[in-house]
Amino acid sequence: MSSKTVQKLDRVVIRFAGDSGDGMQLTGDRFTSETASMGNDLSTLPNFPAEIRAPQGTLPGVSSFQLHFADHEVLTPGDAPDVLVAMNPAALMANLGDVPRGATIIINTDEFSKRALAKVGYAENPLEDGSLESFHVHAVPLTSITVDALARFEGLTRKEKERAKNMFALGLLSWMYTRPTTGTEAFLTKKFGAHPEILEANLTALKAGWNYGETTEDFASSYEIAPAVMPPGTYRNITGNTALAHGLVAAAHQAKLPLVLGSYPITPASDILHALSSLKRHDITTMQAEDEIAGIGIALGASFGGAIGVTTTSGPGVALKSEMIGLAVSLELPLIIVDVQRGGPSTGLPTKTEQSDLLQAMFGRNGESPVPIIAPSTPADCFDAAFEAVRIATAYRTPVFLLSDGYLANGSEPWSVPEVADLPDLSVEFASAPNGVDVKGEPVFHPFLRDPETLARPWAVPGTPGLEHRIGGIEKADITGNISYDPDNHDKMTRLRAAKVAGIAGIPDVVVEDPAGDAKLLILGWGSTQGPIAAAVRAVRNAGHSVASAHLRNLNPFPANLGEVLRSYDRVVVPEMNLGQLSMLLRAEFLVDVRPHTSVRGLPFSTVDLADVILTHLEEVT
Repeated sequence: MSSKTVQKLDRVVIRFAGDSGDGMQLTGDRFTSETASMGNDLSTLPNFPAEIRAPQGTLPGVSSFQLHFADHEVLTPGDAPDVLVAMNPAALMANLGDVPRGATIIINTDEFSKRALAKVGYAENPLEDGSLESFHVHAVPLTSITVDALARFEGLTRKEKERAKNMFALGLLSWMYTRPTTGTEAFLTKKFGAHPEILEANLTALKAGWNYGETTEDFASSYEIAPAVMPPGTYRNITGNTALAHGLVAAAHQAKLPLVLGSYPITPASDILHALSSLKRHDITTMQAEDEIAGIGIALGASFGGAIGVTTTSGPGVALKSEMIGLAVSLELPLIIVDVQRGGPSTGLPTKTEQSDLLQAMFGRNGESPVPIIAPSTPADCFDAAFEAVRIATAYRTPVFLLSDGYLANGSEPWSVPEVADLPDLSVEFASAPNGVDVKGEPVFHPFLRDPETLARPWAVPGTPGLEHRIGGIEKADITGNISYDPDNHDKMTRLRAAKVAGIAGIPDVVVEDPAGDAKLLILGWGSTQGPIAAAVRAVRNAGHSVASAHLRNLNPFPANLGEVLRSYDRVVVPEMNLGQLSMLLRAEFLVDVRPHTSVRGLPFSTVDLADVILTHLEEVT
């Protein structure tokens, strides 16, 4: 009978870190999937290098995956890991600064050779020089134990056996936190079913890791984290990119239209292309174009043809698509532009997160070319934001920007899967007959005869008899759509396009959370800052302070009550991962002295740092 104890915890943050070839993303993903199946609330933060294969054992090659799970609501992936799994010296050095004293570190001692230590600048072995005395260190020869456990697999080389060490680590952590392994076993069976020996080796390594935790004296306890209390429903763990893809599919289904994606692969948006390409049975067509301009051309052409056109990209791709977006504004056709923001400018930080494309989405085209902008706040919210983007695009015949970012795209959380019957109907009526008469009294189609409520022009599918009309980027005459260089007409058409966007209905008022009702300070966020802001505000309130918070999804047009809300507080602070882009827009629009708090480190805000910022502002306004 085991003499080991089982301790109950309410939360834990685990970070797996190793070389980019060590399988840390897969390990973290599998641990997350099993955790989701246990009913815990969770949030994840994958962090990996931009290089396809950085030099082995170097700091630029370190890949990590952080998971925060709990028996209560989780708002962020956690500021710091309670447990660090370091597969080599580079992983330890790159992550040790984030690990608080007293935390647990599991170290793969097999990789701590003199050469590996020297490669990252360690003069002495940290396992021997006392520098880790303030941590609970478990020195485990993960690689050699894995190789020994796979000794009977004579058809595999030593290098192939060593690759299974991530499964050993996964098995060990699964034992430590009483996670099941059945889902991982099924995953491995599907992935390696055609290679029986590799499959069996990975399953053996996974079981060996579990057994090591159960039998070794180095680990005296395992831990349990009870399921979180959540509303009833069907849940699945989902990343932002996958949720966004499903939102587009659901919206197309509710609109009863085909969806066409024209896309050029770019980090961190490529997974949307991958997800949609696996859903072709739902009347989805995906086309991987030769470049960004071709990708949006495909999408806009599909919209002209009566489909929902979508193009996915990141900041550098938006720059290339700008002329075609302007064409979509001029043609007044529905189009979804998904910008999964990353660090910039130029190529910047391809695998890191940022919110620095807001002004580009707002103004990054020639001429007056306003477009609606929507920004999801969590990975799961990407579904609803995508659905809303399609609603606006189809109802108002306009391109719509959907601003996600790398943090949302790759991060994951539990998602309550909606019932299709509960989704709004987005059915679209195409123009089917002439809607006016010419000077001779003959029936004619007026392509810019607008709906009086939405100011949307008719959506006429090419080839419909009697609906022939001009198309192109040259300015068109109001109502008739004839080419026009008339100054007054251009002024009118420009103002009509702006009024159409400004008048979009169905945008909810911004909701302010102010439990005490007496706050003088408002913390306002947008996009993926919601989690860190909510966690920081919660911490400040728990310390006995009064602070209000609100979050924006609609960035153009703004909610109708936003100006009133901003003027209701002595101070408004906007944390954002740029140099103050939303703050600039709010100051210009509402003439309120909005205070920015900015960060462009390629990482989400820290809850502790934000809480300190809030406390500083509270001292100044009270």
